[in-house]
Amino acid sequence: MAEKAALVTGGSSGIGLAIARALAEDGCALTVSSRRAEKLAATADDLRGEGHDVLDVPANMADEGDLSKLVEAHREKHRRLDVLVNNAGVGIGEAMHELSTKKVDLQLDINLRAIILLTRECLPMLREAGGEHGKALIVNTASVAGKSPQPWLSVYSATKAAVLAFSRSTQKEVAGQGIGVTALAPGFVDTPMTEFVKGQVPAEEMIQPTDLAAAVRFLLATSPYCVVPEIVFLRPDEAGQGGSP
Repeated sequence: MAEKAALVTGGSSGIGLAIARALAEDGCALTVSSRRAEKLAATADDLRGEGHDVLDVPANMADEGDLSKLVEAHREKHRRLDVLVNNAGVGIGEAMHELSTKKVDLQLDINLRAIILLTRECLPMLREAGGEHGKALIVNTASVAGKSPQPWLSVYSATKAAVLAFSRSTQKEVAGQGIGVTALAPGFVDTPMTEFVKGQVPAEEMIQPTDLAAAVRFLLATSPYCVVPEIVFLRPDEAGQGGSP
């Protein structure tokens, strides 16, 4: 059994991969998950090639059965969970009067419902780790759109605002159990999800996935008596403007 283990959703690229790699480099055995099996397998092979202990489990975050299988596969392989990173997400821009029910449901299911259900399923293992060393961690990827809701991203903004609220509620419920809960709220990050804006904001001038990975390392380095409810990430030109999604 690994000394410490982490589960990262949306772990095949972008923010999730950067966080997964940092956790692995710092000694965590990993379970990484995403929807596309081939891409996930290639990512896991790369991480294993770097010498890391990695289990890859494809899962549709909108499918409760897949979520249960993901947690069970992690438990069977690693026997413990010290860090849960709820990172999988999707953003779809639509005008309010043209909202598609299918796209509304997709964002609600992946951005919010999956976080709620995975947290529920993982809490027993996280409580065991927290009781052992006082430093289990839940990281939920939100967005500055949850703090400063954006037009044409109404549903995405609403889900991310809910992630911020759910993170606070979770922290209050697990107080005294050795578990910290932090929501990460970035502006534009250089990932495939922000391709739509890279004609206006060059990728090299965006927040980098490694910035969020560094934040997770910081959280794990704090004492068990330090709670960090959320971390907001902005580019310099956004800092005085309330942020952007």
